Amino acid sequence: MKRSIIALALVAGCAQMGGSGDDASWTPLIDRGTGLENFERVGDANWRTEGDAVVADQGKGGFLLSRSSYGDFQLRVEFWADHNTNSGIYMRCADRAKLTDKSCHEANIFDQRPDQTYATGGIVHVGRVLQPVKAGGRWNVFEITAQGRRLTVVLNGVKTAEIDNAEFLSGPIALQYGTLPPNAAPGGAIKFRKVQIRRI
Repeated sequence: MKRSIIALALVAGCAQMGGSGDDASWTPLIDRGTGLENFERVGDANWRTEGDAVVADQGKGGFLLSRSSYGDFQLRVEFWADHNTNSGIYMRCADRAKLTDKSCHEANIFDQRPDQTYATGGIVHVGRVLQPVKAGGRWNVFEITAQGRRLTVVLNGVKTAEIDNAEFLSGPIALQYGTLPPNAAPGGAIKFRKVQIRRI
């Protein structure tokens, strides 16, 4: 009887772990510094592996563009940004050759964005920040769900943006190392430690 109870407890524990984003239904794009082969480099950012993360901190700007395209999906991203980093997660990009915040939906990472309407956690141009969350200087987790017209962004457990918008419904994902406005000091580093996706 005692062994049966222990076995049931172990099964229950494994089931709870499966909800953490680590079960077999998720596809790892970046995992502890590996996975650059899943992306094309766009621009001149100095993407590289450093410890257990993929890092960029120099260049005029650039992206890691996923080789695959996605329509409806859940995306989980662990990232670290300096306080002055300009970065973001671009999704459902309409044109692989022209990656901008007007040709993709961008979940922003930019604590010091001049217009705080679409600062960290917002969806640039279309989804105002519902609740500000500062990301600089620590590890953070984005959980993003795209299903049909609806796109929801959750940052560190806080829903920061939600839109109903049919402009972009399918396309690749891109991780950004962004430039800062003219005459500003160079931007800080962006690090991605884990990027997982699953189609829904």
